[in-house]
Amino acid sequence: MIMDFIKKVPAGMMVVPLILGCLVNTFFPSALQIGGITTATFSSAGGSCALGILLFCMGTTLTVKDMPAVVKRGGLLLVSKFVIGAALGIAVGKIFGSAGFLGISSMAIICAVTNSNGSVYYALMEQYGDEKDCACMPILALNDGPFLTLVALGASGLADIPFMSLVAAVVPIFAGMLLGNIDPKVKDFFGPVGSAIIPFTGFSLGAGINLANVVKGGVSGVVLGLITIFIGGAFIVCCDRFIGKRPGYAGWAVATTAGNAVAVPAAIAIADPAWEAFASVATVQVAASTVLSALLVPFITTWWAKKFGCPKYPKQ
Repeated sequence: MIMDFIKKVPAGMMVVPLILGCLVNTFFPSALQIGGITTATFSSAGGSCALGILLFCMGTTLTVKDMPAVVKRGGLLLVSKFVIGAALGIAVGKIFGSAGFLGISSMAIICAVTNSNGSVYYALMEQYGDEKDCACMPILALNDGPFLTLVALGASGLADIPFMSLVAAVVPIFAGMLLGNIDPKVKDFFGPVGSAIIPFTGFSLGAGINLANVVKGGVSGVVLGLITIFIGGAFIVCCDRFIGKRPGYAGWAVATTAGNAVAVPAAIAIADPAWEAFASVATVQVAASTVLSALLVPFITTWWAKKFGCPKYPKQ
């Protein structure tokens, strides 16, 4: 009964646990902080470990000949998401000044639109894409953090971005890929395990989100989420379809805001104190966009995949 319900929800293996994690963290936050195995498994502290295992298992299913297609697809999604986020943010800053539009600063727009939720993307690609689509996740991880936001804003301090943190994002998938290519039995053993890790990734991601931030974000936070999804998403889908010659479902799947993006405004304020006055408001707005996009994008992606085609639902 539970599995039947989850399968009916778009990206349900990710979205349903994510919502449960949000609810627990919002109303019973101390329940996840009792320590030991419980905290390590179900709190936000377990997110990185679950994600690393997920990437390793996924890596075992890839072959060397898949990599050119992976780089092409992932690179296009990464660049198009950055371009639309930077363009929107800079345009708002130039036209409306530092205060932005409807209280949404250019910093908040760039933070929300350029950072994608890799876990939601992966869950959707597991459901509607192929192995190459799933393998784009580490490439998209490059937009998860302050680096591209700082680039878009033209802020100082770019030399302080740790290069090894980017390397660390791709080590698990390459380790899995190496072992899987050496011995096909590794692929047979670890490949199916990736799907079982998705619910843990979703719950731990939700456990780092407080739904009260959505309320604090108010109307401006909802507007930021809609900008991320529909303006940012539409541009990425156009690039995916007309440049990448793909159906476009992967473009919608990256029309989200990463959970880690909530911490980006504070990082920007440290790098450039001129943005310090806008950091607190931008933080709750980005949090609202994170939650809203994680809830809406799976439904949009599902509708698009069924209408315009994907590996699971080929267009007739």
